[in-house]
Amino acid sequence: MAELEAIVGKLEKGDVKLEDSIALYERGAALKARCESLLKEAEARIERIRLSADGKPTGVAPLDA
Repeated sequence: MAELEAIVGKLEKGDVKLEDSIALYERGAALKARCESLLKEAEARIERIRLSADGKPTGVAPLDA
């Protein structure tokens, strides 16, 4: 994530050569895709605690996105 933020900062400054900008953009796109993949994996592992009518935990269920 830190590398992606650094890339965005460089591109926002606008003082990078065109070839370097293209390479940075491609790297940023790859990092963004990886971050999205990791986030989806994490969301899939998160569970929601199920409660009975009296409020006591009865188990877990997948978290609805």
